[in-house]
Amino acid sequence: MSKAVGQAPASLPNKHLALILLTIVYAFNFIDRQILVILQEPIKQDMGLTDAQLGLLSGFTFALVYVLAGIPIAYLADRGNRRNIVAIALTIWSGMTAISGLANSYGQLLLARIGVGLGEAGGSPPSHSMLSDYYAPEHRGKALSFYSTGIYIGILIGFAMGGVLAEQFGWRKAFFIVGIPGVLFAGLLVLLLKEPPRGMWEQSNETPQKSGFKDTLVFLLLRKSFWFAALGTAMMSYKSYGNGNFMPSFLFRIHEWSLSEIGFTLAVVSGLAGAAGTFLGGALADKYGQADQRWYVWVPMWGAILALPLGVYVLIAPTDTYLIPAMIVSTILSTMYLGPCIAISHALVPANMRAMTSAILFFVLNMIGLGLGPLMTGLLSDWFSAIHGAVGLRYAMVTSYVMGSGAIIFFFMSGRYLLRDLEMLRKARDD
Repeated sequence: MSKAVGQAPASLPNKHLALILLTIVYAFNFIDRQILVILQEPIKQDMGLTDAQLGLLSGFTFALVYVLAGIPIAYLADRGNRRNIVAIALTIWSGMTAISGLANSYGQLLLARIGVGLGEAGGSPPSHSMLSDYYAPEHRGKALSFYSTGIYIGILIGFAMGGVLAEQFGWRKAFFIVGIPGVLFAGLLVLLLKEPPRGMWEQSNETPQKSGFKDTLVFLLLRKSFWFAALGTAMMSYKSYGNGNFMPSFLFRIHEWSLSEIGFTLAVVSGLAGAAGTFLGGALADKYGQADQRWYVWVPMWGAILALPLGVYVLIAPTDTYLIPAMIVSTILSTMYLGPCIAISHALVPANMRAMTSAILFFVLNMIGLGLGPLMTGLLSDWFSAIHGAVGLRYAMVTSYVMGSGAIIFFFMSGRYLLRDLEMLRKARDD
């Protein structure tokens, strides 16, 4: 006998506690990732680096390890205990963050950040999979968006702590101070987080068959809406990482702010506004998606459209008089994409493919966004700066922001195929 969709088994673990714990883990993910961004100016001066080297350090090399490791980890997550995978991953990336403070050369720091990327690859796909088992389909947008606010909680803490720690203790000790707590929290996670039954919201009582990378990829190849949504998230991520990773340098060089001023401002703007926008995106998608599921890609599309003029203004404004209000609104609008896109990606596949689907989504997102965003902005900055001096960074960031806004087209195209692809899955389940 089939169970009704939306009817939870009596043995369901505490889903809200699970959501909070996994969101904290995701916050640690971005604290450890973002601390490098706020520290990159003193690191650049200490080691004599170029902007291209900084982009490679915080972007491409990190992303390459992150996405390549994400596929086999997701394979394990679709088969084994996802809670344990997340706990081990948290231990690795937090430990490698602390080790970053011991680096005496660019090569050593690069290796440490590769270790951080390796650990962080085991965070999101297993977490996404667990949350899609904790929460019914009609609530996944909000749940996955709440989880995704961990990005901006991490950014808030990383920026707020990083600037102060760098000025008070230096960049090496800052890495130690932010890395160690994550190792301790991993132990707490094992004690408090329970593994939910896999596929508990599916219509069938049968145990889902195990799928691998090839099975999931073949399944997704027929779903055009997934690939357009993935490219949309990738381009949003491109401008987010490409500009976000250089925003401290932009404020330092162009507007001559101190590190502590930069850290506090970006903590409030990027952290609070980013978290608000991320959750708002999921809430709006769940609300309007009840009537038409295309809103799961339309909400990100309209957010990107409305953010475009404000985002460009932030970068070209001659003074910082209206800079902060413009940053707040553009950040809210630009961050409404991730939760809805994860939720609709999971709606397109069976339960036994969710972790791998997230890994493939994040492969596309991170190779284009995290991998190319900071690297291309850094290369453009070096090129423009050779001609225009310090203001060259501004031209590079405007270029990256406009390129990233191409996400609007991809979200629109995803909406054209989404209902057809969802119907394909429904028919397959009925058969």
